[in-house]
Amino acid sequence: MGLTWSKPVGLAWPLEGDLLMSSLSLKGGDLSRLRQLNSVSVIKALRGAEPTTLSMLAERTGLSRPSTKDVVDELTGLGWVEEVPPTAGTMGRPARRYRFRADGGHLVGVDIGAHNIRAALADLDGNVLAETRRPARPDAPLEERLAAIKRAVMSCLDLGGLTMSDLWMVAVGTTGLVTPEGHIIMSASIPAWKDLDLAGLLGETFPCRVLIENDSRLAALAETRRGVARGARDVVFLHVGRRMGTGLILDGKLHRGFGAAAGEIVMLPETGWVTAPEDLNSSAVVPEGTPIEDAAGFTLAAARNGDAAALDAVGRFTKKLGVGAAAAILLLDPEIVVLGGGFSRSADVLLPPLRHRLERVCLRMPKLRGSTLGDECVVLGAIDYAIDHLDQFFFAPDGPALRPPVRPAVVPERTV
Repeated sequence: MGLTWSKPVGLAWPLEGDLLMSSLSLKGGDLSRLRQLNSVSVIKALRGAEPTTLSMLAERTGLSRPSTKDVVDELTGLGWVEEVPPTAGTMGRPARRYRFRADGGHLVGVDIGAHNIRAALADLDGNVLAETRRPARPDAPLEERLAAIKRAVMSCLDLGGLTMSDLWMVAVGTTGLVTPEGHIIMSASIPAWKDLDLAGLLGETFPCRVLIENDSRLAALAETRRGVARGARDVVFLHVGRRMGTGLILDGKLHRGFGAAAGEIVMLPETGWVTAPEDLNSSAVVPEGTPIEDAAGFTLAAARNGDAAALDAVGRFTKKLGVGAAAAILLLDPEIVVLGGGFSRSADVLLPPLRHRLERVCLRMPKLRGSTLGDECVVLGAIDYAIDHLDQFFFAPDGPALRPPVRPAVVPERTV
């Protein structure tokens, strides 16, 4: 797939010869390759950190101070790094401080659900700058849903004072069976999502690279980067809400399986996952006429207060949830299982009965935690997914020479 980039304002790039030289393998006197490795080390030390002096950078990277200065000067010229003005009121001659230009580029993460479309604008460090949310109908025609996605993204850009040309990448999490190429095979909750080249359609709307991934997988990724599973290598994410899903992280990487169908436990009728949310939506404590999106909340709140009917509904729900969760645990032996999605706000109600059921059948009980990211998990995971792709292209030790993107360009695919 071709890759089109928008040009970031104020960033320059080196000559084509520099790009060629940096692709050479490291051999003795290959100074260009060595500069690439040193540049990547400095950028990794700066990203997500407070402005830092040359001495501190040298200590963090293990480079000499003169070498650090040379690298910083080069990165400053390229536009990846900038000097930070001294703090007001500082006495004497302050040491120069530098920061990574996370605001030199921007990306958007999108969460396409059956009932809502959420978008978030972020910088190159993944800091969220603006968010929007738009309602959607599960049965909406394809054109209507695509238009809603565009409006959600444009609203984020407007809030951030940016335009479409400022976008480097759009990453989308959606329900359904999604191929690595961004083709949706099917989606039970969005009828229009069937045999659909969503990456191609959105690529006609946005002048940048568009990534498509299953929403539960992106939620699992967010938990390992920002949530309760941070740093864990093997994670099972239970996406629990008005629909059910699973995201898997194995050996620190998203696990799709051979045909991108890994984790689709909901397809197994014996688990009862398809109908499980109805146990909470239809309990006797839900007031008549309550909108479907609010029904489970009444049941979970009543269960928290000890209502017998609500507790019975929670018991039936967690029994079904436990069947699929136990199967995943026994097969994968994860370090941690995260209860996420819309129902994660009631993890205090759901986790105790779920834990009780799992402990009865699991040979080794993993850590069981409720998500702290809530409804934001998918859109945050989409942002992290986009950053991974950008990092692999720009900041991988074996990647091309550091240079900002230029439009038009064809950039080779890199596996993340």
